[in-house]
Amino acid sequence: MLTSELPFLNDPEGDYLPQGLPRVIDAHVHIFPDKIFSAVRNWFDAHAWKIRYQANSADVISFLLNHGVSQVVALQYAHKPGIAGGLNRYMIEICQKFPGRVLGMATVFPGERQAVRILEQAFEAGLCGVKLHAHVQCFDMGQKQMTPLYAVCAREKKPMILHVGREPKSDHYLCDPYEICRADKLEAVLKAFPTLKICVPHLGFDEILSYKALIEKYETLWLDTAMVLTDYFPKGNRVGLETYRMDRIMYGSDFPNIPYAWDRELMWLKNSSLSRSELEQVLYTNVKTFLGMDPLVY
Repeated sequence: MLTSELPFLNDPEGDYLPQGLPRVIDAHVHIFPDKIFSAVRNWFDAHAWKIRYQANSADVISFLLNHGVSQVVALQYAHKPGIAGGLNRYMIEICQKFPGRVLGMATVFPGERQAVRILEQAFEAGLCGVKLHAHVQCFDMGQKQMTPLYAVCAREKKPMILHVGREPKSDHYLCDPYEICRADKLEAVLKAFPTLKICVPHLGFDEILSYKALIEKYETLWLDTAMVLTDYFPKGNRVGLETYRMDRIMYGSDFPNIPYAWDRELMWLKNSSLSRSELEQVLYTNVKTFLGMDPLVY
């Protein structure tokens, strides 16, 4: 549960990737145009935690690349109808500033006019897939307006990143995530669109065991680790990652919208019991597979 009482942590940070880790792709990095980024930070300041890293999109990307991250998957979400096209064009510009280093995801507002065409144009321009956020956009995975979005992504072989885990929720969202987000709702989508690749961020927090079971059952489902490997949230969320299906877990930081050091989760992974080959999967290979890219090609 998001509250303004969540702490800001001044934990130490490294100048580069923790020694001993393999190459790293960060699968969960947020960028926005400046005005929207400022609004996002203000919302977090008021209703969640103080964001530690406050910079524009280009500086966000440069920070991670300069600290040793090989590539980033950049995410946005349209919080209202009518802005997705502009956000997608902004994403394309960022990708062009960092050729080969930024893997940009499109956005769309479910149910908006010409939603399918908005995605088609984004894919034609080279964006890798689409990110949607149920807490912000207030969509139910089973709503009729979602069907054409699933269909176009399946047809174009573009993956979807869907924040449809119930947490972290907030009373300041316009909808209750506990009403619209459940693992069984996602399973219905996986059954209806058996070729559609989907990633659920935050390991599906707080239905962690349900999502763990789903990645063991479905070949088209991935989870990312953003913010749930560490001991930040007050819930008992320490995860025995070694018990997961390792080819379906992707490292993601949620950078820059975090209240602690950028490498906190990477340090957790370094000190975990995962083998070198398992770390290579989590930190690099699985992201490439999810995006339909050759893991051998940088």
